[in-house]
Amino acid sequence: MRPALLLFNKPFHVLTQFTSTDGKPTLRDFLSAPRMRAAGRLDYDSEGLVLLTNSGTLQARLADPRWKASKTYFVQVEGEPDETALTRLRRGVELNDGRTLPAAATRVDQPDWLWPRAPPIRLRKAIPTSWIELTIREGRNRQVRRMTAAVGLPTLRLIRWSVGSWTLAGLAPGESREVAQTQIQKFMASRQDAAVMFRCRRAASRASRR
Repeated sequence: MRPALLLFNKPFHVLTQFTSTDGKPTLRDFLSAPRMRAAGRLDYDSEGLVLLTNSGTLQARLADPRWKASKTYFVQVEGEPDETALTRLRRGVELNDGRTLPAAATRVDQPDWLWPRAPPIRLRKAIPTSWIELTIREGRNRQVRRMTAAVGLPTLRLIRWSVGSWTLAGLAPGESREVAQTQIQKFMASRQDAAVMFRCRRAASRASRR
């Protein structure tokens, strides 16, 4: 069976799974994708790109922390980020499960491709909101929300725009698109090259300690 990869724009308040025990909407409400499983998760109250595959190998490659593809988010936060807050995000912030890896963090305008959320964000007149584009290479539980909170900028809305080279471009909430086989093969080949380099570096490090 050839590996397949599906890009899906997960709406707000949808579980990143195909079953629910409490009646919450799931992927099954939007997709008919037998044998497909999410490669990584996205919180119930977050929106945006989810990758699904029928290949255990591809799923492992996408999720392996050694080669984990970078993920870019657009984050609406409460308050106005200054250079101090952005620098802390870039250098890594201390969370209760350890310090995060350095991230790319930039203040941006509200994306022009943004769709309305239902229900809309509850805004407070006395407190401004802003947008940050944040790219990370980890996948801790609710990591982005915890990172912005740690620098005094609570997250109001969180949208995953990309995973590696795959993006939401052209996908409305609830829509999906299949990735071409050539792109899948290219990704797998790049991961194999990275794995070889990792093993060579580890071997060289061990040899230098003898």
